[in-house]
Amino acid sequence: MDMLLGAHTPAKNPLSEATARGAEIIQIFLSAPQSYKKPLVREDAEMLKASELPIFVHAPYIINVASPNNRIRIPARKTLAEACTAAERIGASGVIVHGGHVGDNEEVAVGFERWRKAVDSFETTIPILIENTAGGANAVLRSTANYGPLFDELGDRNVGVCLDTCHAWAAGENLDVCAQSILDAVGRIDLLHCNDSKDPQDSRRDRHENLGSGEIPPGMLLACIRIADAPVLLETPGGVEEHIKDLAWLRSRI
Repeated sequence: MDMLLGAHTPAKNPLSEATARGAEIIQIFLSAPQSYKKPLVREDAEMLKASELPIFVHAPYIINVASPNNRIRIPARKTLAEACTAAERIGASGVIVHGGHVGDNEEVAVGFERWRKAVDSFETTIPILIENTAGGANAVLRSTANYGPLFDELGDRNVGVCLDTCHAWAAGENLDVCAQSILDAVGRIDLLHCNDSKDPQDSRRDRHENLGSGEIPPGMLLACIRIADAPVLLETPGGVEEHIKDLAWLRSRI
């Protein structure tokens, strides 16, 4: 199988970070992950845009476009739009954003409509890749089965799927089964966040571990990768040395 393998890296010198790891793709933040603060214009934007290295941008974790509270939902839409604009400046391959949560007493389906309204609230050329989450009964994508109805609502908008293996495991899912169900419902998985887990299945805890060192059975993780047939990004602990080991773990098995 010929697929792109890479990692989330520090944002300061992403091309150098990719070279140091032997990464074929990378993911970076363009602003603080827990802030609504607008991303700054990067001095290296044109260099990154001219690079052949695919770069994915992770939008801030704080974004929740499915919230019933307009003091959260509206700033979240604006922050997502700003992340996409910043991603356009560097020629990014996609912007990853978590599915978010509806209110405690709301049906999850309400979040599908809020997602449609969020995507319709601004224009961007960058694909928005919506990521599953690890816990929360009111999470829009704690269950990957919700990708189907969410994408029925979104239609042909420029939106895709980012499947996180640690999140799915923490939510109690079998990775090979959920990957196939997403393909059956949506037709594709655009990006795979390949992370092992420090915790047992169905823990609802989002704690990533290096590949082969956590609780996810290696065979299940590898089956998920093969079924997804998508670019693979690590978000595992550590820096260059640990990522080199994790990428070697993948390359020796895929």
